[in-house]
Amino acid sequence: MKEWKNWLLALSSVALIGISGCSSSEDEQRELVANQGANALYNQAKKNMEIGNFSAAAATLSAIDSRFPFGPLSHQVQLDLIYSYYKTGNTEQTLATIDRFVRLNPNHADVDYALYMRGVTNMEQDNNLFQSLLNVERSDRDPSKSKESFEDFRRLIEKFPESKYARDAKQRMLAIKNRLAKYEIEVARFYMRREAYVAAANRGRYVLEHYPDTPQIQPALEIMVSSYDELGLDELRDNAVKTLRLNFPSSEFIR
Repeated sequence: MKEWKNWLLALSSVALIGISGCSSSEDEQRELVANQGANALYNQAKKNMEIGNFSAAAATLSAIDSRFPFGPLSHQVQLDLIYSYYKTGNTEQTLATIDRFVRLNPNHADVDYALYMRGVTNMEQDNNLFQSLLNVERSDRDPSKSKESFEDFRRLIEKFPESKYARDAKQRMLAIKNRLAKYEIEVARFYMRREAYVAAANRGRYVLEHYPDTPQIQPALEIMVSSYDELGLDELRDNAVKTLRLNFPSSEFIR
């Protein structure tokens, strides 16, 4: 009887080992299938990106991101997803994906790329449809996205001064500064038309103080000359005229 019990115990142990082995084998198989699925989907997304079908690529990459959030491809999938969303003009999703990537991977080697793409996305969001299609200048439009883009590029350069994206970011910041200066000039001209000369002069001075390396210095000085003249502030007007004469001697505002 004792031998019979020992035999049952041994048989049970073998069965348990077999079940455990099956379970382990099934887990490995599921993981293998999952990895193969992610790789296959990613290859499909890459092919779509190569042929310029970024809408299809974004859909596939989003599916990978949802199904395999912690897989070996997760970081690259998110980076490709940023670019695909950007190329499809999906600004909201682009920025959301960038912010999530930076938040979850602050020390990743490609954080500089994510910050660069944030600046580019905000910069392009600022572009006016009519200006792009009809070459209509609209410097008076809301500059909030340009300001946000400027801060994105500034953050990139401060954190990653040696980044391969830093040089282009600096060039873009110069363009943004000129756009912001032009906005201030348009506002100053609006105040001039409304005869709000103090406000107009202040806008001109703001351009001189904050955007001295832009082409908007001449109109800023001319607005200041005109405003101070209207206000009867002769000393301030004469100082502005001297600066204008020194830097822009052909200006019609010089008497």
